[in-house]
Amino acid sequence: MDQLRLTRFSHGGGCGCKIAPAALAELLRALPPMGNFPELLVGTETSDDAAVYRLNDEQALVATTDFFMPIVDDPFDFGRIAATNALSDIYAMGGRPILALAVVGMPIDKLPIEAIQQILAGGADVCARAGIPLAGGHSIDAPEPIYGLVALGLVHPEKVKRNDRARDGDVLILGKPLGIGILGSAMKKGALDAEGYRQLIDTATQLNAVGAELAGIDGVHALTDVTGFGLLGHLLELCRGAGLGARIESARLPLLPAAADFARQGVGPGAIARNLASFGGDVVFADTVPDWLRRILADAQTSGGLLAAVAPECVGEVLALFEARGFTAAAMIGRMRAGAPAVFVSA
Repeated sequence: MDQLRLTRFSHGGGCGCKIAPAALAELLRALPPMGNFPELLVGTETSDDAAVYRLNDEQALVATTDFFMPIVDDPFDFGRIAATNALSDIYAMGGRPILALAVVGMPIDKLPIEAIQQILAGGADVCARAGIPLAGGHSIDAPEPIYGLVALGLVHPEKVKRNDRARDGDVLILGKPLGIGILGSAMKKGALDAEGYRQLIDTATQLNAVGAELAGIDGVHALTDVTGFGLLGHLLELCRGAGLGARIESARLPLLPAAADFARQGVGPGAIARNLASFGGDVVFADTVPDWLRRILADAQTSGGLLAAVAPECVGEVLALFEARGFTAAAMIGRMRAGAPAVFVSA
């Protein structure tokens, strides 16, 4: 077990496995509209984090699934990261999780049974921290290790936090520092030291449970989490949903301390290039923004932070809540603004 390198069994890892945004949009274009289901409050139309279905006047069901291949070699840590990431979609809608099911695909003839047990144990550990049962699931014999969750939650129908309700002048607040995907790539290369690995694990296993509390703040107009499309990709989804532009001040971005040097060396997942290519002319960088920082902005975050569009008068309350819940890196990073759905990144 000490010599096991879980990442060598897969061609990708974490949310870097996600299909590129442009390709995904093309795939989803063929889906029929959901207009015949009036109780479906959130579907696929705005690429939101989870589906939301009204049960009654007081409750709506939040449903999502998320799974991927290993981003780290330690089986227990892989299970923890995958489960944390899956539950984040519930929190990003303003919901509280109530139940999870495991999604398991493992190369049974290649992985030791103890390693698979540790992956499952890592997921169960996170569900226990979230206060929910891991109540079952489904497993298959697969050529590459895959683990994740189906997650269900509840939210008041009037407190759902969508990704398409940002307003002109809203302040953008990011809850976690960037660089998770870059640190994962450095680990695969054997270049990540113990401190860098601690930064990766501590960030990727921090539950975004604060999202359920943000649901109670009317001034939080839009909410999403930053995962495989990078900060810029998920911010573009906010912009397109609201029909607004956004400006990011790169000097304000919270970064994992170990990530910047690796970004300067060109270390990072292949998803960075795919993400940058998919943005096209919808992302404009000031000439003074260096290439390494552009890469961090497009880095595929696995179990990344919440991104909130907040009314200016509520910024202090929201930042205080993030701080109180242990998100010490949470920061104002920019604003929504009138204009075409695009993002401008300044130095």
